[in-house]
Amino acid sequence: MTAIAVQAQRLLAQRRPQRPFLESFIRALIIVCAALALVLSSVSICDGHWLLDEDRLFGLWHFCTSSNQTGTHCLRDLSRAHVPGLAVGMVLARSVGALAVVAAILGLELLMVSQVCEDLHSRRKWAMGSVVLLISFILSSGGLLSFVILLWNHVTLTGFTLMFWCEFTASFLFFLNAISGLHLSSITHPWGQPRKF
Repeated sequence: MTAIAVQAQRLLAQRRPQRPFLESFIRALIIVCAALALVLSSVSICDGHWLLDEDRLFGLWHFCTSSNQTGTHCLRDLSRAHVPGLAVGMVLARSVGALAVVAAILGLELLMVSQVCEDLHSRRKWAMGSVVLLISFILSSGGLLSFVILLWNHVTLTGFTLMFWCEFTASFLFFLNAISGLHLSSITHPWGQPRKF
């Protein structure tokens, strides 16, 4: 019985201390917000109609015109919109936006894995996930900025569609979650190791 008691005592000693409720809640909140940002960004990129200018609708994938006689007519050939550099620029904008979604998926996966599989590398996975979300923010905001620059002469504040604002909100959430995750990682220390100042 003494050997069993010693082994049980060793197992209990190796057990990591439970996280405080507030820390677990904040980590869960960051993951949920990152997932929401990922959904918003995905829907926005897939729809792609971001700017309405009178009877013209500019998007990442299509250029649409509408009139009373013919209704809405959409073209995939963006060069017919008669905006210099639009066809090439939109390839860049949608590529960067799609890469932002892929990076966000990877970052979200790292954040979730760090919480589900708690081991010695959980803190590193959390930090890496936060950095990847920051990269996703940079890519997402780069796509938004390139879209606005390409169509600067047609931009009005009321012309931006709901899908544009979804992408804008997603980009902001990527930034907020990445910074929050990195800050949380810096103020907490690995389980079982003394904090180094």
